[in-house]
Amino acid sequence: EVPVVESGGGLVQAGGSLRLSCAASGFTFDDVAIGWFRQAPGKGHEVGSGKGREEVSCLGVKDRSTYYSDLVEGRFTISSDSSKKTVYLQMHNLQPEDSAIYYCAVYLVPRYGVGCRRLILLGSNATWGQGTQVTVSS
Repeated sequence: EVPVVESGGGLVQAGGSLRLSCAASGFTFDDVAIGWFRQAPGKGHEVGSGKGREEVSCLGVKDRSTYYSDLVEGRFTISSDSSKKTVYLQMHNLQPEDSAIYYCAVYLVPRYGVGCRRLILLGSNATWGQGTQVTVSS
């Protein structure tokens, strides 16, 4: 069983919407925080970490901490469904510059109150999915 799987990417026209899903079936869902990252075409990254990937949003499942980058705030919404162990990224008003491979990363939260953003900034270990392609045409 693959522990982290993204889905929902595709091709959409500018102004359109997509909803990405991150299924974290290999985890106790209450114990995790999930971050969404993206990597634009032609940009490299450090395998196994988020370095080189742009932070988009994150959510702590239990403490409900959230974060949105300035580039997506007001257009993207992150949410979760504990019954499905899945976090969603609803994306509205997509623009060509949003085109990228979108990855989710699952972090184990060491204790209640450590927000998702802090885990990312600390460079905490995460389990990454394989990514889902989002392409926005002009």
